[in-house]
Amino acid sequence: MLRLQAFKYELMPSGEQTRNMRRFAGARRFVFNKALELQQAHHASGGKFISYFAMGKHLTAWKQEYPWLKESPSQALQQSLKDLDQAWQNFFAKRAGFPSPKKKGRGESFRFPQGFRIDQPNSRIFLPKLGWVRYRNSRDILGTAKNITISQVGGKWFASIQTERELEQAVPTATSAIGIDVGIARFATMSDGSFVEPLHSFKCHEKRLAKYQRRMSRKVKFSKNWHKAKRKIQRIHTDIANARKDFLHKKTSAISQNHAMVAVEDLQVRNMSKSAAGNADKPGKNVAAKSGLNKSILDQGWFEFRRQLEYKLGWNGGILIAVPAHYTSQTCPCCGHIAKANRQTQAKFECVDCGYENHADVVGAMNILARGYRAAACGEDGSGRSRKTPAQPASVKQEPTEVTMQEAAHA
Repeated sequence: MLRLQAFKYELMPSGEQTRNMRRFAGARRFVFNKALELQQAHHASGGKFISYFAMGKHLTAWKQEYPWLKESPSQALQQSLKDLDQAWQNFFAKRAGFPSPKKKGRGESFRFPQGFRIDQPNSRIFLPKLGWVRYRNSRDILGTAKNITISQVGGKWFASIQTERELEQAVPTATSAIGIDVGIARFATMSDGSFVEPLHSFKCHEKRLAKYQRRMSRKVKFSKNWHKAKRKIQRIHTDIANARKDFLHKKTSAISQNHAMVAVEDLQVRNMSKSAAGNADKPGKNVAAKSGLNKSILDQGWFEFRRQLEYKLGWNGGILIAVPAHYTSQTCPCCGHIAKANRQTQAKFECVDCGYENHADVVGAMNILARGYRAAACGEDGSGRSRKTPAQPASVKQEPTEVTMQEAAHA
């Protein structure tokens, strides 16, 4: 089994190296936006899609037109064109939205597919046109390094080294299976009755973040004090993201090591967190409550939770099964009766047919696990209901929407 894994380290560059990295990231952003603009203009005039190889000829011409591009590594600029080409492929395959221009200060990065060297005993990395850069050697690099990405996050520079190595197919040490129902009041509820309390990393820093945002709004835009205030806000956002990432990694590692099969709901988080504001002709309803609900949903990191579970279970020999989310919290796990009245409140489930009682999230997790077993055994969507058309991924969870909005708004 070929395992691809990334190892990320904080860099400790000199002042000159920091300035050069900023220039390289700016040149990479310039080439990306220039190629995107050319692609859009070419399409508007009725031309065909410009491939990556054809776009490389334009890069050569841009280096003659803008001599300062020659100061940046050619590999980094070529990789920028590859990133744009991949963005177009994702758009055509409906995996992502329309490519958008890169903005200064957001996602500053560049990549080297070759020409770099790693001296781990001396904690330094050699990068083209930068020389040797020291880094915080927090753990050993396993496997063969294939490429290295330099990025800036929260005012610090990091090196992410992607490696590959051949391993034997993992055999799960655990034999149990579990269903997981994600939510807001409870981050994850298991089919065995246990649950994980939410972290609410954004909510914990929301007041502090708002205070610094107000301070920034009172500064003269683009002044030195404005930039200082902006850097403080960026550090808060970095703390929020790091806390959430640490929380998710710990929980997914524990789940993947203790279970051989995990069943989750196939949620479309992007659709669930869409704004309800509407427009002037069709104004939305419960806009403030829906806004609070959207904020709470995005604060949980459900998509990242599922992504980490999938690859970690694969590393440990387990499997992740995503099942449709409809009626998971309205179906009685005892008699199979489906009714909206079964779920009387956000937390209480009581079957109107057989009288079975339990926490609503536990019931949802039990139904998710049952659907996971059916999907694993029969290869169907796991819902257990006959369909004339193939099942589509669920865009919303079947929960008491009004109750969820009110609880999120007053949380």
